[in-house]
Amino acid sequence: MIPAASRFHPMTITDATPSGEKLRSFTLDSLTERMTVRAILRARIWQEVHDYNTAPAGAFCGLVAPTDAEQTLNGYRLERGRTIDWETQFNRACEAFERNGFFMLVGDRQAETLDEEFTVGGETEVQFVKLTPLVGG
Repeated sequence: MIPAASRFHPMTITDATPSGEKLRSFTLDSLTERMTVRAILRARIWQEVHDYNTAPAGAFCGLVAPTDAEQTLNGYRLERGRTIDWETQFNRACEAFERNGFFMLVGDRQAETLDEEFTVGGETEVQFVKLTPLVGG
């Protein structure tokens, strides 16, 4: 049995439209039960960039468009062989959050600031609702 302190706290990440249509969902694991909005955003961006850089076939399906990426129906197309820098993507995502380029719902509450804390667990859904096209690095 895994000690309680070592348990993962999974959360469901969902991209949605302003009308509530769910576009994409995946699960992220956290080592902590309490996370700031910034930490949730960092975990999401790191995971999606890591997944793309590990197997860059097809479109990049991320929250923020990498610089010089062409938007497609299913994400963003990049030059063949190009990797994405997760820290640049994360910084752009933080800027977009602060500009209201998207908002986040953690459970049934809207995140107001990057430093706001939430409890995450197996039943937690974090929705990212894009309001404008996002540009990143």
